[in-house]
Amino acid sequence: MAKAKTLQTGHVGVNVTDIERSLAFYRAVFDFDVLAEGKEDDRRWAFLGRDDRLLVTLWQQSTGVFPTDRPGLHHLSFQVGTVEEVKATAEVLRGLGTEFAYDGVVPHGENGTSGGIFFTDPDGIRLEIYAPTGADPADAPTPGAPTCGFF
Repeated sequence: MAKAKTLQTGHVGVNVTDIERSLAFYRAVFDFDVLAEGKEDDRRWAFLGRDDRLLVTLWQQSTGVFPTDRPGLHHLSFQVGTVEEVKATAEVLRGLGTEFAYDGVVPHGENGTSGGIFFTDPDGIRLEIYAPTGADPADAPTPGAPTCGFF
């Protein structure tokens, strides 16, 4: 197969335990539109996106809490334009009672100005929302190493 000239992430599929709860969370936090939905008793799913672009699919087909001690997904990260957008999203999350890994915007390193917030969805899936600039490098919690809110 020839190497693709362009490559980007298409969408991310997420297993959830309660489709209604996850739909409410992802729509409140990311302002997603529901592009399609299946509500059969044995198959519950939702396709979420913006401007008719599919970004996240939710599949109600699991139980328990996301296992962070096994190989697989580490976290999902979403980029926004400004650190003010990151802070506004943090306020929405606080209103939802969301658990954060750190308080406030965390820079991606002690010399960098990109940074974000690290939190979990209702099923324990680790999420990040960050901006490419605007974080205070002095707030880095991990000296000499890249910061990820879930290390």
